[in-house]
Amino acid sequence: MNSEELLGNLNSNPENKGDSPLKSLEADLKLYNESIREVAVEIMVEGLSAYPIFVAHQHEVKLGELILDRHELNTEWTIQASTLEEFLERGVINKMLKQRFIDSYKNPHHFMCLFVIVPEGANFVFHPYKED
Repeated sequence: MNSEELLGNLNSNPENKGDSPLKSLEADLKLYNESIREVAVEIMVEGLSAYPIFVAHQHEVKLGELILDRHELNTEWTIQASTLEEFLERGVINKMLKQRFIDSYKNPHHFMCLFVIVPEGANFVFHPYKED
């Protein structure tokens, strides 16, 4: 599977806002905080993975399971839940780099691991959960 199949057409969004999309992501993460934390804990407790990954995007992405839909929630970003194992299986993370990823992975009880996809590319971001 190539990246185009996996990530869809990232350049299909005609809304180019000019501002960094990460500002709107940060605002949405404040709203999504508790939901993402609950899903992360569920993934770990059910033994699905010790490494939950949340895919943040504004386009169609065929990776993970939809948990927060921007269209339904009237927000800017959609979040899909995935795992390190799926990222390895789908070739998003090279199997030879698995240990490097694990070594850099932050405590999932304190940080959400986000795979943020923007038109320019994609990258991992560890964002702290806000404390109530």
